[in-house]
Amino acid sequence: MEIDELGLDEIDRKLLDVMIVQYQGRPVGIEALAATIGEEVDTIEDVYEPFLIQKGFIARTLRGRQPLPPAYEHLGYKFEG
Repeated sequence: MEIDELGLDEIDRKLLDVMIVQYQGRPVGIEALAATIGEEVDTIEDVYEPFLIQKGFIARTLRGRQPLPPAYEHLGYKFEG
């Protein structure tokens, strides 16, 4: 399942990567995120999102989901916030 040292699997990392690279760290709506990675909205909300929020990798804002500095660091990207 390719789970890394912090417990993130391939889909967790894919979600974060898409938010950081494709959406340039800006808030992104859950529907857009689901369409981009090919997952169901409910699956993201029920399975992946709670873990990523708990780990401090993403935040739910009024404008959408947004990656936080620890996500950048974990994936090896420079945070330019």
